[in-house]
Amino acid sequence: MVYVRQEFLPNLRQYKYAAVDHSLTSKYILKPFYTNVVIKMFPMSMAPNLITLTGFMFIVINFLTLLWYNPALDQDCPPWVYYTWGTGLFLYQTFDAVDGSQARRTRQSGPLGELFDHGVDAVNTALGALIFAGSQNMGQGWATVATLFASLLTFYVQTWDEYHTKQLTLGIVNGPVEGVLILTAVYLMTGYKGGASFWQQPMLPTLGVPSSLGIPSPLYNLSFTQWYMLQGTVVMVFNTVESARNVIRARRAKGDRSRGALLGLVPFFATWSLIIAYLYLQPNILRAHLVPFAVFAGMVNAYSVGQMITAHLVKLPFPYWNVLVLPLIFGVVDSLGPALGAAGFPLSWPSALGDGVYQVAFMFMMLGVAIGVYGSFVVDVIVTICDYLDIWCLTIKHPYVEPVADGKVDGAAHAGGKKVQ
Repeated sequence: MVYVRQEFLPNLRQYKYAAVDHSLTSKYILKPFYTNVVIKMFPMSMAPNLITLTGFMFIVINFLTLLWYNPALDQDCPPWVYYTWGTGLFLYQTFDAVDGSQARRTRQSGPLGELFDHGVDAVNTALGALIFAGSQNMGQGWATVATLFASLLTFYVQTWDEYHTKQLTLGIVNGPVEGVLILTAVYLMTGYKGGASFWQQPMLPTLGVPSSLGIPSPLYNLSFTQWYMLQGTVVMVFNTVESARNVIRARRAKGDRSRGALLGLVPFFATWSLIIAYLYLQPNILRAHLVPFAVFAGMVNAYSVGQMITAHLVKLPFPYWNVLVLPLIFGVVDSLGPALGAAGFPLSWPSALGDGVYQVAFMFMMLGVAIGVYGSFVVDVIVTICDYLDIWCLTIKHPYVEPVADGKVDGAAHAGGKKVQ
């Protein structure tokens, strides 16, 4: 299948990366660390995308240890597991940040880097949500679903914002910087405290806050995990509103109507309406097979985000359609019939899949289809861009040679460049 037609490829030549990072942590702590220490550890022969992929492997290792020690998301792991999660997440953040610096100093900046970086981040979003759920012993239930929803929505909205504003905007407090550092600290603290069950305690009493302060009992007895989720909800709503305001301002500045841009959020919420309906109608999937289903939901979101960033790079119309919702629609319709009959509705139909082994097999089929579709999309777009720009993805095809004049290396060869990440 052709995802980018030849007539749109010349738009890749007009690509210009634009980003604004308002994070003080990034400006005063992380960027100096990356520039003065980390980037010097990578050889000039290493492709920026290979750095990105290598960093993602730390998340894959974290996810595999989750599946081995806590597949149901409700058991304490050995302390060293949480330490590796924290270390792996920090290394992922570091590698993800320095790939842009590597692209600048090797003169490999370009649209492929942004596409590759977003594609990896999109998959990491779902895996990261599951790892966090495992670090809190959330179990297979609605709390984990809510965590997944918040993570995927944040990434979707951020990409939707970039599509319309042509600029990646990170706030003073944002997920890729402060959010990752907070999660890293949580994982390390979990290991120090001996397991995820620590976070199930009421936070305020554990911290020594007296009940005599008059704090309402439901609020006073919230666990650490519930406080995390409350804080995450506030940040999610704030970021979504800010992104919507950015898009509206950008559209109005160009003289376009903002209402059409807001329709770009409809595919995400429509998909998640189906996800919630399916899990409600199939409690067996929710309570016993949520982890593979969450990976499926992550792949659906990654495909939508991948189409968005590709459309941004080659100036295509906004991609509203996601073919991966089709099996989800079938699953909801098939499960709805018996539920309507049980509720006494005159219109009902028998389920072709039931709620047993065939339903589980169908769910794994959806996961396989999602991996196949997203994988074919990634490969096709990468090959298309590489062929058109005459570059390679994970190796440097045309190494940059510093100009030499009068026997001296031109120092300007190390200046400038666009950040691609």
